[in-house]
Amino acid sequence: MLVYILQKMNIKSTILPIIFSLLLIIGIFLGRILDSDESNSNSSLLVKKYHKLNSVLGYIESEYVDDISSNELIEKSLPFLLENLDPHSVYIPAKELLGINESLEGNFDGIGVQFNIQHDTIMVVNTVSGGPSEKLGILAGDRIVKIDDTLVAGINISNEQVLQKLKGLRGTKVKVSIYRPKYPELIDYTITRDVIPLYSVDVSYMITDSIGYVKISSFGGTTYQEFKKAILRLQKKGMKKIILDLRGNGGGYLDAATKITDEFLEDKKLIVYTEGKARPKTVTYATTRGYCHDTEMAILLDEWSASASEIVAGAIQDNDRGIIIGRRSFGKGLVQEQTMLPDGSALRLTIARYYTPSGRCIQKPYEHGHGSKYNEEILDRYVHGEFSQKDSIKLLDSLKYITSSGRVVYGGGGIMPDIFIPVDTLGWTPYLSAVSNKGLIYQFAFEYVDENRVFLNKFKDYKELEEFLNKAHLINQFIIFAENKGVAKKYNEIKTSEFIIKTQIKAYIARNLFDNDGFYPIMKEVDIPLKRAIEVLSSK
Repeated sequence: MLVYILQKMNIKSTILPIIFSLLLIIGIFLGRILDSDESNSNSSLLVKKYHKLNSVLGYIESEYVDDISSNELIEKSLPFLLENLDPHSVYIPAKELLGINESLEGNFDGIGVQFNIQHDTIMVVNTVSGGPSEKLGILAGDRIVKIDDTLVAGINISNEQVLQKLKGLRGTKVKVSIYRPKYPELIDYTITRDVIPLYSVDVSYMITDSIGYVKISSFGGTTYQEFKKAILRLQKKGMKKIILDLRGNGGGYLDAATKITDEFLEDKKLIVYTEGKARPKTVTYATTRGYCHDTEMAILLDEWSASASEIVAGAIQDNDRGIIIGRRSFGKGLVQEQTMLPDGSALRLTIARYYTPSGRCIQKPYEHGHGSKYNEEILDRYVHGEFSQKDSIKLLDSLKYITSSGRVVYGGGGIMPDIFIPVDTLGWTPYLSAVSNKGLIYQFAFEYVDENRVFLNKFKDYKELEEFLNKAHLINQFIIFAENKGVAKKYNEIKTSEFIIKTQIKAYIARNLFDNDGFYPIMKEVDIPLKRAIEVLSSK
């Protein structure tokens, strides 16, 4: 009967299996409800539906024109089912789960190298300190020519393929053959894979004599310990004020966010609360343990700061503990709970919403489902002028909330900054856009280091390096490099963008030699929101 109805609705036979499997999945969830509450007055009706769905699956397996696996049907249909809920409820297949969890757990198993593919060759950018590759003597600038005696140079290999070959369970071995410039023969290394740490505190350093700077890229399992270690080190160097950079931080573990917030708030101050239809209100308060109760602070946000980043910023703002600088954050305030399934896959289901201490819901509006409107909302902000003018943001009186000191803040999705900083367009030209879109600034810096590595390795830190680079006529060399890559020189535009281009070149050269400890201190010269944060904290 069901098949007959679907055929009458003119639904193509190619999607019948997906429809049937969706019905089956719904039946499974209803079955679970019945198992947990047998006294439900509607149970007899639900039982009938559950049996009917089992019948449909059995009918498909026995009568469908081609052989088909019910497990395969469910695997393909689960994502479609969850797309009808909210934008953040997702199904994660078993083969993808490990990679997704690695960044949150703070480690993975591998050989411990950062690599880049240049001229169809795997080039070692750097080795992880204390990792198996560094211990064996593999160096930045080495080329990986073979992996397990299989040629990997000149075959158009992808980043994903390289990762598949180099990553593996700790204790397992992989053989790599290295070409090192000025060495006549390949050097063979047999590397025993080990645990490789992933750091979420990108950099921490004293940006002035009294102001520390800490950038956090995500909130993972090791983030709080990394952060705590960083602030204790900076306090020993005289830190009295701090800039916490959460731009581009898409979130992560709630626990990491609340622990970091706790470092700044006094005992019993509200950090965040969550509440859902089937989940009672859960409240998180600050404790007495904080190391930064007296440290003045500013937080940098942008449109890609989401979830856990917004929890930190919202708690600091609503408790009038610091100043928020930048642009309105993303607006992800839905709480997901991960449930492992027997085959190693996982279901992340939204079970509650986040609320800031003043009662603001962080989540921006959405229609049920994973519609394109939600995914394109950031683009809509840009089109409507929100990236350039604070006045373009709609602030509704119905979304007013009051902070602990009586200041007005606004809800409606995301965290509104106290000081709005538009996207910087000063110095931006079509020439800069062209070389940036082609990745030429990074490529030039990488090749510059590769060709001059022996000489550049004599510099002890980024400050010595930058002094040399300021006299190295980098712009002239870059103009020729870009022209050979198909970007014609336009001197008027180059003059307008020269400071940005030169600063970025120096920063990428420093990153190749000193990692983020060299990159961020140089990039601060063209970082308008960061410079404003320094100005604000310095004036207090």
